[in-house]
Amino acid sequence: QVQLAESGGGMVQAGGSLRLSCAASGSISSIDDMGWYRQAPGKRRELVASVSSYGETTYDGSVEGRFTISRDNVKNTVHLEMNSLKPEDTAVYYCNAYNVFVGGKQYLMSFWGQGTQVTVSS
Repeated sequence: QVQLAESGGGMVQAGGSLRLSCAASGSISSIDDMGWYRQAPGKRRELVASVSSYGETTYDGSVEGRFTISRDNVKNTVHLEMNSLKPEDTAVYYCNAYNVFVGGKQYLMSFWGQGTQVTVSS
């Protein structure tokens, strides 16, 4: 099976920075897309940023220019550098891996981490 382990959440004042990390494990051969989603209380889970295995990135408009996503295809890790944080960035952040190849078998589905809390105070 595929497991995603996140780290790096916490509490920071507005204007501060945090770095989230996620490591995928489970005899993985490759992962097509890795990304970060977030869910604030009472709101739907939304895409924050994603990066393909080729390095193509996508950002939600609300974080573009402030957040940077990166990945290491060898280590199967993905990181989210968050700068100029705002109170509205407060949410649980989830790591996502989509279309994962494990031992020659394709899993055309999403795998999720357990989530890490990011709280930005004003």
